[in-house]
Amino acid sequence: MAFFKKYNGTTNVKLVRMERLIWTLIYGGLLAMVLGYFIDQQEAQDAALFYNLGGLAVVGGVVMVFIRSRLRGE
Repeated sequence: MAFFKKYNGTTNVKLVRMERLIWTLIYGGLLAMVLGYFIDQQEAQDAALFYNLGGLAVVGGVVMVFIRSRLRGE
């Protein structure tokens, strides 16, 4: 008996791509926001760009999680 349940995922290629894009957007956006924080400490002008683009990526990923939850998996 395993501690974690095994997730076999879906066999639908479009849903697999969507799931990969979701987590790439979320983690990439969070990484961009952290980089923006460290750039802001160096008083560079690009920090706001990193904050904004990272925030948009995270919001886009969260919206796609909601959309994915409404789709049927096969």
